[in-house]
Amino acid sequence: MTDVSRRSLSVLFACTVLLPVSAQAQVSAQVSAQARPDTRAMTCAEASALVARAGAIVLSTGPATYARFVRDGGFCPLPETTQPSWETTRDDPKCFVGYTCRDKFNEGQGRD
Repeated sequence: MTDVSRRSLSVLFACTVLLPVSAQAQVSAQVSAQARPDTRAMTCAEASALVARAGAIVLSTGPATYARFVRDGGFCPLPETTQPSWETTRDDPKCFVGYTCRDKFNEGQGRD
């Protein structure tokens, strides 16, 4: 194989294999840098459906606040239990979006 054909193969490999992998890594980095879904930007139905569909999800609840919401107690670690959670949404100031996990042996106090 000549030097020219080796260089051509190197360039071909770089264009067909390395560039797509690099582009995919860049897209993945952009996706992971996206903001959390914000309850204030969703309707009540959208927020509660998102929690129900995901099972457990972290949502923004204010400019600098967030919480982990769960569909049911199966998404809470032992020995925690669920506590109903109402959050502000675009169309309802007190929307039931799901539950938060709370320590059942700490008189209703959370991990906070």
